[in-house]
Amino acid sequence: MPVSRGFPSFIVIGAAKAGTTSLYRYLGQHPDIFMSPVKEPRFFALEGHPLDFRGPGDERVKEKTVTTLEAYRKLFDGVRNERAAGEASVVYLHHEGAPARIAQHVPDVKLIAMVRHPVDRAYSGYLYHRRDGWEPLDRFEDALREEPRRLAAGWYYAWGYRDQGFYYRSLSRYFERFDRQRIRIYLYDDFSRDPRAVLADMFRFLEVDDRFEPDVSMRHNPSGQPRSPRIQRFLTRRHPLKEAVKRIIPEDWGHRLISFVMPANLDRPALAPETRAEMIEGYREDTARLEDLIGRDLSAWRA
Repeated sequence: MPVSRGFPSFIVIGAAKAGTTSLYRYLGQHPDIFMSPVKEPRFFALEGHPLDFRGPGDERVKEKTVTTLEAYRKLFDGVRNERAAGEASVVYLHHEGAPARIAQHVPDVKLIAMVRHPVDRAYSGYLYHRRDGWEPLDRFEDALREEPRRLAAGWYYAWGYRDQGFYYRSLSRYFERFDRQRIRIYLYDDFSRDPRAVLADMFRFLEVDDRFEPDVSMRHNPSGQPRSPRIQRFLTRRHPLKEAVKRIIPEDWGHRLISFVMPANLDRPALAPETRAEMIEGYREDTARLEDLIGRDLSAWRA
């Protein structure tokens, strides 16, 4: 039966830099799924929050964040006869208050999380900020050392490169509040290797036609060091030419064009082996507990 308007029937809660932008776009292709026109409304994390984050580029958080219930419900005004309606806000995964707020407003919601090797995720988060010119430090190790100070000073949660990789700590809050049958945890490696198989399982979870095959040829929002900062600024920030083009071509075409051009302008420097080893050791206990929680072998995360 069609979903009720005003609230989602499912939420993608994260993780950041684990394929969620691609997932958001692939899910939105399904004729029986309505996706919020705003990715990252962040309502259940930042309801009533002043949005005074103080890191470089953190003003971007203000652009699409929804902090009132009325504005959030309007995101789903476009629902017609779809069987599922969703949104995707990666901040929900590790925000301590999000599970309680979700349970308060939509207790019967279904939850989807995509988790990635925590070291790869952290490094990708760093390269994402470098990509867009916000991360001032050119060594990942220096950024890790600065992380506690940054977060204490009010920088946005995305600057917690290391902190966001403690998935058991974050997901256990959801398993405490929601029935296990309402939660699906997927591995980024599975999604990267066979996105259609993962999506078919999600479609069954969401009770829509699992025979639908979305176009998964484009991977969205890649991370990396830009070869040309000028080209990268053009691709990721406001520009008069881009605003003019938006008025004459469909939005999806614009996203596809950017997703095609951007990877050609990005490099991904290798992570120092000693840094990787140190971080893996730091995540060891959390990873072991996550294995038990979700019933998946995560031995690949120990390398």
